[in-house]
Amino acid sequence: MQLNHAQRELTLKIVYYGPGLSGKTTNLRHLHAKASPEVRGRLLTVETHDDRTLFFDLLPVFFSTSTGFKVKVKLFTVPGQVIHNATRRIVLQGADAVVFIADSRRTATADNNAYWRNLQENMKENNLDPAQVPVVIQFNKKDLPDARTDAEIEASRQRGGEAVVGAVALKGEGVLETFHAVAQAAYRRLDLRAHLARNLGLTEEEFLGQIFRRMDLTGTALMALYGGTVDEARSGGGR
Repeated sequence: MQLNHAQRELTLKIVYYGPGLSGKTTNLRHLHAKASPEVRGRLLTVETHDDRTLFFDLLPVFFSTSTGFKVKVKLFTVPGQVIHNATRRIVLQGADAVVFIADSRRTATADNNAYWRNLQENMKENNLDPAQVPVVIQFNKKDLPDARTDAEIEASRQRGGEAVVGAVALKGEGVLETFHAVAQAAYRRLDLRAHLARNLGLTEEEFLGQIFRRMDLTGTALMALYGGTVDEARSGGGR
C-alpha cells in the first residue's frame, strides 16, 4: 500500500498469479469489459505470439472517496512460463493481496502445486509474509473435461485458510466474484494495519461500493449487494 497524505492518494496492488495459460489475462480482460470507463484505466497487455504474457498485464481501477482521497487499485498479472520467475518475483513486490489462478483439471494438479510453492517462495523473497498477505484461489476452466467437481473444490477450501472461487473465465463466470473476494480481503488487511476507516474515513462498504456499483454485475450473486448494471450505478441504482 502506498499512502500519500500530501496528495491525498491511496494505492493498492493486487497480483494475479499462477501457471501459464491458467487464465490470468482472461480475468483482467473480463474485468476491464465489465467496468465503467469512470473507474477503469487502460488495460496494458504485453504478450508473445502464442498469447502468453511476456512481462505483465496492468489494469488500474480508481475512484474518489467521500472524504476526498483518490484511491487506485492496480491489478497485475505475472508471466506464467517457468523461465520468467525473476519477472514474477519483481511484479509481486509490494502486493497487498494475491489471486492464485489454478487450472481445475486434475491433470494440472502438479503444475498448480509447483506454482503455489513458487508463489510462497517469491513472497518470502519479497519480505511478504504468506501468513499475512491475503490470497484468494480461483479454480478456473471448470467447464473442461477432467475438471474438479464443486465438492472437490470445497474440500480444497476446507483444507486451507484461503477463499476459493470456481470459475470459467472465458465465459466471465466467477471473475467478478473472485475480484470482490480479493478486494474485500485486501481492504480488511489494510484496515487492520493502517486503520483506513478511522484515519481516512474510508469504510469497507464505501471501498467496495465505489468499485462494484460501477461494474456490470448482471448474472452474478453480487447483484443483490450492488445492483446489476453500470447504467443502474450511474443513475443511483443498487443499495
